[in-house]
Amino acid sequence: MSIGIPKTASEYTVRNRIKLIHGGREYFDLLLKLIGKAKKVIHLQSYIYDDDETGKQVAEALIQAVKRGVGVYLHVDGYASQIISKKFIAELKESGVNFKWFEPLFKSRHFYFGRRMHHKSVVADGIYSLIGGINICNRYNDIPGKPAWLDMALYCEGEASFIVHSICRTMWGKKIPELISLKSIEEFCNAIPENEFHSVRIRQNDWVKRKTEIWKSYFDMFNHAEKQITIMCSYFLPGREFRKLLGKANKKGVKITVILAGPSDVMIAKHAERYLYDWMLENNIEIYEYQETVLHAKIAVSDNHWVTVGSYNVNNISAHASLEMNMDVRNKAFAKEVENELEKILNDHCTRITKENYISDTNFLRRLWQRFCYGFINNILNLFTFYFKQEE
Repeated sequence: MSIGIPKTASEYTVRNRIKLIHGGREYFDLLLKLIGKAKKVIHLQSYIYDDDETGKQVAEALIQAVKRGVGVYLHVDGYASQIISKKFIAELKESGVNFKWFEPLFKSRHFYFGRRMHHKSVVADGIYSLIGGINICNRYNDIPGKPAWLDMALYCEGEASFIVHSICRTMWGKKIPELISLKSIEEFCNAIPENEFHSVRIRQNDWVKRKTEIWKSYFDMFNHAEKQITIMCSYFLPGREFRKLLGKANKKGVKITVILAGPSDVMIAKHAERYLYDWMLENNIEIYEYQETVLHAKIAVSDNHWVTVGSYNVNNISAHASLEMNMDVRNKAFAKEVENELEKILNDHCTRITKENYISDTNFLRRLWQRFCYGFINNILNLFTFYFKQEE
């Protein structure tokens, strides 16, 4: 089997090991381990990178990797990561870390307002990768007295990781040396036992390049689901087409469950989301709100067969504005494991929203405010997806 970017959006790679990783200490321990054992090259992409305790710990690991002769490429979003100090960036660069902003505000050659790099990905030596919704800062880590937000990622060993590596190199935008040999990738992938194979594909959304692969993954999920769909999403504002697909799946007897945020870091988005509860309840969609911390995960599982995890939220900003990356897995045993995990979260840490408690908790003024927030979010989206592209 050849290694490389799939020729079609539907192509899966098979020589992969996969593991579901929880946010917080589990994620950052693994991230530091991957950086620590890298021998050739590391690509790290993050929407938010903060130079707090967590950011400094990761930066120190990257600097130590440079000292071992590893090529390190840190690519962060030019808007969401503006909190990083100039001193911190200078120290990284002086230590040999290759640092780059994605579309820095007011300095880009293009005007893509709203086109942000929402990726949260890392790949080491073209073999080991982490794809999920976890940014590099304290609130995604377990800090004493402050448990991490609920988030998840997929850890992959195998040829899908090489695809992530290739995507990161392309996005860097400048010619950089290829430090990975295809022979070494082939040798590693061929050593994975067949009974550990997981079919995996990497999916991207990028409205400028007309990539809508993640949206199509959800589209396929709704069309092919027969029994059950569970979606966990931090900012759930499905657009009209997405709601139509949800309605069709419900009419053919698919049980649809959504696990959403209770406490939220963006309350205007939460109020807008609750405006749609009426519609969801009318369409027999079971709604649960997570109560322990802020829910930030983006994951879906269907029929104990198929799973997607990544940076993609079910809303029009992810569908039509931001750059997103997800990992799809087609494997019954793994999907069953993920379904059981979501079921446990649902039972132990969530409150179910019913018609009765929704109506009792929502008076006229609150409903009016929810409607305003919903309209405001949609208007913001129209602004985000407006752009002017300079001729190159």
